[in-house]
Amino acid sequence: MSKRKGLSAEEKRNRMLQLFYEKKEFFQMKELEKIAPKEKGIVAQSVKDVVQSLVDDDMVDTEKIGTSIYFWAFPSKAKHTRKRQFSDLQEKVELTEKQLKKQRENLNKAQAGREANPERDDIIVELKKQKELNQQLLLELQKYKDNDPETFEKAKKEIELLKEGINRWTDNILSLKSWCKNKFNIEESILEKQFGIPSDLDYID
Repeated sequence: MSKRKGLSAEEKRNRMLQLFYEKKEFFQMKELEKIAPKEKGIVAQSVKDVVQSLVDDDMVDTEKIGTSIYFWAFPSKAKHTRKRQFSDLQEKVELTEKQLKKQRENLNKAQAGREANPERDDIIVELKKQKELNQQLLLELQKYKDNDPETFEKAKKEIELLKEGINRWTDNILSLKSWCKNKFNIEESILEKQFGIPSDLDYID
């Protein structure tokens, strides 16, 4: 008989939040360690870490009263948190759009009056794909008006994919610059000026 698969970290977090929302009470950690395994299937040993991760993400409140520490979370708290996360996501999208715009401007300058080469063509194609992906992401954000957690998670993953794509092609540009420098023995500053590559071009964290 196959072993039963344990809960993922995200499943534990979701179940713990459900427990808080359903009970609408204040708990000490030792109480949660007794209730969570019975009602939500979260092993007692992981309860403390799960609750702390929710506290760190501002999804669960905590306060020390006397010598005791209490934890709580209400549905209204979740709504506020999702709104804040949505706002943060919008800022990331805006930053990504600026990065994409900067990359397009650099490539347009590099392409002007020059013969096409496969590396540059590949970069242009990939940037077009990233632009389309970004548009899809903006459409996903529109769906977030109802504060749908699934939509938020999907949009967050799309953001990470978008960042990976931008960083991958930023790496291609830097590699191409290094190859030209070594192949033709050209100063890096001259290459940057000739192809319109910013000297501070870097990866997105």
